[in-house]
Amino acid sequence: MARESFVYGLYERRLMAQIKAKKVPEHVGVILDGNRRWAKRMGFGASQGHRRGADKIEEFLGWARAAGVRIVTLWLLSTDNLSRDPAELSPLLDIIADAVDELAATRTWRLRLVGAVDLLPAPVAARLRDAVAATATGPAHDDPRMQVNIAVGYGGRQEIADAVRAVLRERAAAGASLEEVAESLSEEDITAHLYTKGQPDPDLVIRTSGEQRLSGFLLWQSVHSEYYFCEVYWPAFRRVDFLRALRDYSRRERRLGR
Repeated sequence: MARESFVYGLYERRLMAQIKAKKVPEHVGVILDGNRRWAKRMGFGASQGHRRGADKIEEFLGWARAAGVRIVTLWLLSTDNLSRDPAELSPLLDIIADAVDELAATRTWRLRLVGAVDLLPAPVAARLRDAVAATATGPAHDDPRMQVNIAVGYGGRQEIADAVRAVLRERAAAGASLEEVAESLSEEDITAHLYTKGQPDPDLVIRTSGEQRLSGFLLWQSVHSEYYFCEVYWPAFRRVDFLRALRDYSRRERRLGR
C-alpha cells in the first residue's frame, strides 16, 4: 500500500510538471456524471452514489484552486432531472442542499447559483439561496476566493430562453416596442443576461462517466470551449484524472473560432 501511494505521488508530480503554467484554464466547467452507475457497480443504492459524489466536490475544488483555476461551474442537477421519480429526486435535492451548505460553511469559495432555481421545491430553493448569500462579502471582482457556480435546475435551452425573456422585459420597461427589440437584439444582449453574466466563458469542460456529449451544459458559453471526456465515474474521479485533463488542455492550440 505504501509503495502504491509512493508511485501514485510520483505520477502526480510528473503530470504537474507536464502542465504548462501559463495554459491553466481560468474557468472549468464540470458535468458530474456517473453517480448512479458507480453506486450500481459498487452494490449501493442510488442515494449512496449521489452522497459519495457530493463528498467529492470539496476535494475537487481544492485541486482546482491549487492548480490556479479561478472559476468552476459544477452541474449538479439538470432541468430534465426534475422529472425523475420523486422517491429518488427528493433525497437527491437534500444531498445537493447539504453539499452547498457545507461548501458555504467553509467560507473558502464564493458561491453563485446558476439555473432556474424557481423550478425547485421552495424549501430547497430557499436553502440554496441562503447558503450562497452567506458567501458574498462584496463585489465578485474584488474577491480573491475562487468562484464556484452551482448549476442546479440548469438547462442550456432554459438559460437562453430566460435570457431572452429578461431582455424583452428590460426593454419593455424602458418603453421599447417588440419591433424595436427585434431590430436591435444582439449576441451581447443575451450574454449580458445569462446566469453566468459577468464571468468569462469556460475554457475547459470536463464530463465524467465516459459519456461524450454536453447535454446542453453551458450551451451558449461553451461555443469555443475545449472538451475533455473522462471514463471514470464522478465518485471515483481522482486528482490524477483532473491533472490529465489539465495536461491535455495545456497541449491544445485554441483557435477560439478563428
